[in-house]
Amino acid sequence: MALAIATFLFITLLSTTKTLALDSCTSSNNNEELSVIPIYGKCSPFNTPNPTSWENTVINMASKDPQRLSYLSSLVAQKPNSAPIASGQQVFNIGNYVVRAKIGTPGQLMFMVLDTSSDTAWVPCSGCTGCTSTVFSPNTSSTYGSTDCSVPECTQVKGQSCPTAGAPGACFFNQSYGGASSFYATLSRDSLRLGTDVIPNYSFGCISAVSGSSIPPQGLLGLGRGSMSLLSQSASLYSGVFSYCLPSFKSYYFSGSLKLGPLGQPKNIRTTPLLKNPHRPSLYYVNLTGISVGHVLVPIAPELLAFDPNTGAGTIIDSGTVITRFVQPIYNAIRDEFRNQVKGPFSSLGAFDTCFASTNEAVAPAIVLHFTGMDLVLPMENSLIHSSASPLACLAMAAAPANVNSVLNVIANLQQQNLRILFDTANSRVGIAREPCN
Repeated sequence: MALAIATFLFITLLSTTKTLALDSCTSSNNNEELSVIPIYGKCSPFNTPNPTSWENTVINMASKDPQRLSYLSSLVAQKPNSAPIASGQQVFNIGNYVVRAKIGTPGQLMFMVLDTSSDTAWVPCSGCTGCTSTVFSPNTSSTYGSTDCSVPECTQVKGQSCPTAGAPGACFFNQSYGGASSFYATLSRDSLRLGTDVIPNYSFGCISAVSGSSIPPQGLLGLGRGSMSLLSQSASLYSGVFSYCLPSFKSYYFSGSLKLGPLGQPKNIRTTPLLKNPHRPSLYYVNLTGISVGHVLVPIAPELLAFDPNTGAGTIIDSGTVITRFVQPIYNAIRDEFRNQVKGPFSSLGAFDTCFASTNEAVAPAIVLHFTGMDLVLPMENSLIHSSASPLACLAMAAAPANVNSVLNVIANLQQQNLRILFDTANSRVGIAREPCN
């Protein structure tokens, strides 16, 4: 469990009642935002690694990416009226962010994994077998209730085990997590509080049993596009709009922010169309049309970038993957052009296969992602990762794992840092603007 916790970045709410102090932990954002804090920063309550070896933390997090890519690739077509969730038992990956939320009346504090590619929420509940000590207690909430098999939400959860479709009785379901872990839960309803906002009758899974060690200790909150996600269940409150700015992994004091709803979002922001895939409805697809390394437009076969709802091919923006992953031919072309401009020699470090002497960093070219209607020039800190143990800099992206039958290109959180990423499902667009979060 400690290994799973070590991959998290910590999202915590700024209190609207606490007097702002001089400490950076309480003064980095205004009271209307959710604050993003690295789990190993000073503001985090969790144990922190040696700050001089932060790149080892990134390497460790990136080592979980293959499981994440496997999950994203496992999403398959749904029947027209079925739940917008992967068929069979879902397989999630360890999340990199958690949101501080309160469930029930009175509210019980839970730090839940935040995931832009998942929908259904779930938390460990009292009496849970195999869970950690921090659990939600339904018996102490005056607004808690289990969900009956006859309600539509039950049919939207995969792994549900009602005796007969539409029959009365509690809606139970079981799902896998991380490949080697699983949980059993009751679909439930209760109040969900995020900051000063309260969402009544929020549907989530109340976990009663866990098998394995990779289940997030305090549950998961989905920010995907499906009917069970936060955006869908709070449509009248947030209008299908949210944005975040993620701080650098090296950020020690300061935090980024998560903004829910259209108010307070940037007015002048470059956007690209948000694509809809009915076979993978939870994912945020965008149309990546090309990639440049420096002034060179990398030669890439158009079919490797093309959006194809039938196969699931295309490019998504995802909060749960650590380093951007391209299908093998695309990554090879980017890597080869990057090496051609930087020269060598090159070595490997963890998931990174293009590391070079940091003294050559001055000649490292910028990586430019070309989207429909928008070009994103990645800042150098979003393209390179540095080793503190040796004078090395590495290209901070990789190929999709060879053992994953993936047709997805994934723009991951390392490449999103210090950028405001706007998801506007109401207007079918994604916006990106430069915004220092540190």
